[in-house]
Amino acid sequence: MLTSIFADIHANRPAFSASLLQARSLGAERCVLLGDYVGYGADPEWAVTTVMDLVDHGALAVLGNHDSAVGGERQDMRAAAQVAIEWTRGELGAAQRQFLSALPLTITDHDYLYVHADASSPPSWRYVSNVAAAARCLMATSAEITFCGHVHRPAIYSMSATAKMTEFIPTTGVPVRLLRGRRWLVVAGSVGQPRDGDPGASYVMLDSERREVTFCRAPYDIEYAAERIRTCGLPAQFAARLFVGR
Repeated sequence: MLTSIFADIHANRPAFSASLLQARSLGAERCVLLGDYVGYGADPEWAVTTVMDLVDHGALAVLGNHDSAVGGERQDMRAAAQVAIEWTRGELGAAQRQFLSALPLTITDHDYLYVHADASSPPSWRYVSNVAAAARCLMATSAEITFCGHVHRPAIYSMSATAKMTEFIPTTGVPVRLLRGRRWLVVAGSVGQPRDGDPGASYVMLDSERREVTFCRAPYDIEYAAERIRTCGLPAQFAARLFVGR
């Protein structure tokens, strides 16, 4: 089965639309959503409603820190991000807010664990951005393969039976075989606000039969997404960074 895995959509309608369309054209049969559907971008209600519809049709979805913040949970966010959260609260309807509040922090599905941030303490929203953090994350779960977001940069880590760690940055479009005998952590990158220097929307395709993951990039109308942010009066930096993927 081919599964598309999306993280950190951040209310970027053009990016998420392009990613969904591309994933379906590649044969995705279902999808998993790793949180942060809102924040930064200009279309939070559309983004959450789209996720709700996907879940109604069998998708799996977990909670992200921006989604949690919309519900009022205190978050350690920069001032600009907090501005976006406060604006987002006024844009979401009751159904969307209720949906977000009911999302789980983690989902275990056979050999896979899905979580937004560090699996060792999901509600702490810690970043998994280096080998030490990846080891902590993997040691907290018995899942063979863990998928997370939050970092906005694609990466893959693995742990051997003797706890030896490896790390590498995947190449877009090149499948990576997740060999048995090791445990794996796949950091999905970001659909709506990549921060690895590539402005294309980033997501992952999982081939469960081959035990392979392929990182994909979907081009989209960045100018339109940026203009929507500016028109809504959100901080200009959220628009500017879309063009450079930072």
